Amino acid sequence: MMAIQKNIVVDGIEVPFKASAAIPRLYRLKFRRDIYQDLNALQKAMQEQKDQKPDDQNPAASSLDIVSLELFENIAYIMAKHADPAVPASPDEWLEQFNTFSIYEILPQLIDLWGLNVETQVASKKNIDRSTDR
Repeated sequence: MMAIQKNIVVDGIEVPFKASAAIPRLYRLKFRRDIYQDLNALQKAMQEQKDQKPDDQNPAASSLDIVSLELFENIAYIMAKHADPAVPASPDEWLEQFNTFSIYEILPQLIDLWGLNVETQVASKKNIDRSTDR
C-alpha cells in the first residue's frame, strides 16, 4: 500500500504532510491517544463552531477550545513528521517556525488527505480480497 503525501502552505511555507497506515500507530506511540477518536472530536468541534457562527466565515482560532487546538496541532505534527524525518522531535519545536497556523485553513486539507489514504487502503483490500476469491 502506498502512503499519500500532500504539500500544504502554512504561513507561506510549503509543508509536506503524509498519511499512511502507520499514522494511527505513530500517533498512539507519540501522544498515547487514538487518532480516530481525536479526528472525530475535532470534526465535531469544528461543525459545532460553524453552527454557532453561520455569519462569520473565519472565526478566531481561540473560539475553539484548547483541547481541540492541541489535537489539531498533534495530528498536523505527526503527519508532517511522517512526511519529513527532519521535522523536530516535539510539536512545540515544529510549531515555532510558523507565525500563524490556522486550523480553519489546514484541518480540512488534512482531513481530505486522511480520507484519501483510507479510501486507498479500502480499495487495496478489495483488490486483495478479489484475488483470493479465485
